[in-house]
Formats: sequence, structure tokens, C-alpha cells
Amino acid sequence: MIEIKPLPRCDATVKLPGSKSYTHRALILSALADGESLLINALQSKDTEYTLQALEKFGVRSFWEKDLLHVIGNGGRLGSTEEKIFVGNSGTSMRFLTALAALKEGRTLVDGDKRMRRRPIADLLEGLEKLGVKTHSRNGFPPVVIESQGLSGGRVKIRGEESSQFLSALLMVAPYAHRDIHIEVTGHLVSKPYIEITREVMSAFGVEVQNQDNCYFFVRAGLRYSPQKYMIEGDASNASYFFSAAALNQGRIRVENFPSTSVQGDVRFLDILEKMGCEVIRGNGWVEVYGRELKGIEIDMNEMPDLVPTLAVTSAFAWGKTVMKNIGHLRLKESDRIRALAEELTKMGIRVKEGETYLKVEGGRAHGAEIETYNDHRIAMSFAIAGLVVPGIKIKGEKCVDKSFPDFWKSFGRLYT
Repeated sequence: MIEIKPLPRCDATVKLPGSKSYTHRALILSALADGESLLINALQSKDTEYTLQALEKFGVRSFWEKDLLHVIGNGGRLGSTEEKIFVGNSGTSMRFLTALAALKEGRTLVDGDKRMRRRPIADLLEGLEKLGVKTHSRNGFPPVVIESQGLSGGRVKIRGEESSQFLSALLMVAPYAHRDIHIEVTGHLVSKPYIEITREVMSAFGVEVQNQDNCYFFVRAGLRYSPQKYMIEGDASNASYFFSAAALNQGRIRVENFPSTSVQGDVRFLDILEKMGCEVIRGNGWVEVYGRELKGIEIDMNEMPDLVPTLAVTSAFAWGKTVMKNIGHLRLKESDRIRALAEELTKMGIRVKEGETYLKVEGGRAHGAEIETYNDHRIAMSFAIAGLVVPGIKIKGEKCVDKSFPDFWKSFGRLYT
């Protein structure tokens, strides 16, 4: 447990690590390419390490050269021996590696920790079944067994309400199917910007996805990824904690390696802070946020789910109420984030109303508390920011940030210098 020291006023500069979303996708595509790819500014974290370890079992070699990651792809020819792959609580690894295993001839078991075994994957498995792959699971939850002789291809429908990663997983492996793949998304597609990230990285590695209104997707069989020298842009989700620090502290924070023109949906957190009263200055590869008196807002956060914890904590220090709508899929993340945020903000004396698909936070006078993180990195990092303005904030299980931002506490410490 770590106790956060209040900071009278912050005036600092921090540099972002590489994006977790881009790193995961670049790893999968580099593994499928025929030859060596060089990933620059790739994120080194617990989640990405799970993916790298799994790729090694599939016969894909990789090695670090300082901050450069070399991945030697094998053109889609994956290892054929039966393997057990463990992904901890990395939902991205679970979804992407399950689809990747469909390209391997033989049997693969993919499993995770206790929380992962409560995160649904049935929609992805049903999609793979329709594309010619046999799968087995525990009532639609991990562990998952994939038995495959390759991906047949064809037409498939997949629901979009639970996770966009199911669609991303199918799109990335689609070029290596025996036949073209047509995907129809039924229902509302959550987290649409992450599909744009998938398409962008696929394009950089040489494969284009045809898309109609985010409802119909088409990938031609026989296309192949080409090895690339690929730069991973900064992680907009991780930037949000430092922008929030400036907002709460009414100080100034400059974030470098920030992808202000990115398709990452989370760059829009700056727009949210402007609506709440902050001043934002955007530069070429950097952004500065100046905190001002905050006011509550009402906003649909369906396309920015990872920012809900940051916004919820920020809202606790704003005048009036903030309502975050259309966020039901947050209950299926590393923790039930709606419930976790409601309980921990209540501990701090903040009035919160929790709905099945929304969270309402009324700004007020917060006090110190021991924050349970539920082994959820985004809960830990969000509530750490509250400690800058409230004495007595203690973060339990602070090492859970290793999942996505191992250097978070080091970067957080720069706010005090």
C-alpha cells in the first residue's frame, strides 16, 4: 500500500510510454508477417509480456534491444505442438491469442487468472466456430480450448455489445483464412475507435479492411502482412491521469509523446476537460493542460470506456453532477469498474449513484480513505490523482499498474519535482 502526498500545485512535464492497444496489435501482425519487424517505443508491461510469451510458444521469436523490440514472424506458420497459454487478466491477450490459435493446426488451451475466468468470450468462440474451428469453453468463459486445422473463412455474424476486441481479433487473422471473410456486426458496436486502431495497424502492415458503416467488414483471403519498422505512438489512456492531475490541482502539466491527431478515442479526454473548464494547449506531439475550476457534465462514454475511472475521480472535485452514460460493458473489464468506482468514491465521502449502464457522481468535499484497487490498474492510477488534493489517500495493491504502465509511479513522482 502506498500513501499519496498532497501537492499544493503541480507544474511538471511527463513523457508517455507506448500505447498498449497499438503494441498488442503490432505484436500479432509482426508474428504473422514473414520476416523481422522492428517495433519502436513498444510498451513493456505485464499484459504485453503475456502476449510475447504466447507468441514464443507459437514459434515466433522476439528480443529486446534496449527500447527496440525485434519480432521474427514466420508467415503464419505457427507451432503445431499442443500448448497451454496463460494470459493472467489480460483481456486483449485472451481475445487476440484465441483467434491466432485458430490458424494453428492442432490443439491449444488458453487460460487466465480467476478474474479472467469471469470475463465472457462466447461471442468470439461462436464466430470462430462458424469459420470452421472447433472450440470448447466453460459455458462461454475461459479456459478455452481451440482445435483447428486452419481457418476456413466465409460469412459470420458477431455481436458488438460486449467488446470490440472480438471483432478486432477476427479481422487480424482473416487474411490467413482459406476463403474471404465477411463479418456482420449485430447490435451496437462498443469502443469503435479500437476498431479504427486495428484497421490502421493492419494497413501499416499491408492489409486493408473494407468497412461499411461499422456494420459490415470484409477481408480478402490470401493477403499477407509484410515485416515493418513500426513506431508505436504514445498511450492516450495513460495520458488522462496526468491531465486529470492538472485539472484537480489547478496546475500545469505538459505531456510529451502525446498523439493529438491519433484515432485513439481517448485523445478526446482533452475535449471533456475543456467542457469542464480547463484550458488545453495542443502542440506537435505534446499537450499542456491548465487546471481551472471544474463543473460537472453529462456525457456518453461508450467509445472511451478506459477513461471512465479517470473522469469519475475528476468529477468528484467538480461543481455539480457528472453523469457517464452507456458504460454497461465496464462491468466486464479487469474489475466491475462501475461497482468499484461507486464503492471507492463513497469511501471518500462522495455521493455516487450507480446504474446498470451509468454512473452519476456529485462533486463534494472528499476525505482520505484506503482505496481497494481490485487488482485493476485503472482504478489504482485514477485514485492516485485524488491523493494530490486530499490528504490520507492510500492505494492498496499499487503494483497492479504493471499491467499497462509499469513506470506509472516513477512518472507520478515527477509531479513533485
